[in-house]
Amino acid sequence: MTDSPLAFWQQQLECWLEQHHAADDGAHDIAHFRRVWKTAMALNREEGEQANPLILLAAAYLHDIVSLPKDHPQRHLSSQLAAKQALVILDELTFPAGLIPAVCHAIEAHSFSANIPAQTLEARLIQDADRMEALGAIGLARVFYTSGRMQRAMFDPHDPLAKHRPLDDQAFALDHFFIKLYRVAEGMQTEAGRRMAQKRKAFLEQYVTTLLSEL
Repeated sequence: MTDSPLAFWQQQLECWLEQHHAADDGAHDIAHFRRVWKTAMALNREEGEQANPLILLAAAYLHDIVSLPKDHPQRHLSSQLAAKQALVILDELTFPAGLIPAVCHAIEAHSFSANIPAQTLEARLIQDADRMEALGAIGLARVFYTSGRMQRAMFDPHDPLAKHRPLDDQAFALDHFFIKLYRVAEGMQTEAGRRMAQKRKAFLEQYVTTLLSEL
């Protein structure tokens, strides 16, 4: 027995994912969903706990239920496809029907590439929590993990900071820091998100400084 609706629905979502979502992408697995949920709740506490935690829970656990590869031509549609799939899953689980539209909006709006404005506090928190995964220690791990899966080099050994060449994160993982990751920190939707993101961005900047000293 669970002691709250939140614990009950977390258990239901985890069970569904364990049975139906065998992801082979370690950057978008159930551990990623749990981290986004944890971060969203932490940001919500800092923002005064005004968001509905059940909406945050369902959106966090299902936001990447469809996640096309980064080099897929329809990558920008992933969040909209995920929202449609989430609607089916939540209906199957008899999730509170009145909350489903807000969950689907939060899922649609979380994506960087979809460019859909976040119109609710829940959507802003989920967007911030998901983008936080691109920063800090977990962001560092994920960027090199993903680049390795896509057979991209860690960095240009001759010009790691691209002082004499165009930045190219299709070829070098380190270039992605300057093309996207640092920009992610500047685009957070909530005050709590901006504070957390700046700390995590500073970690990445220190890493780059250390890497250059070793090179």
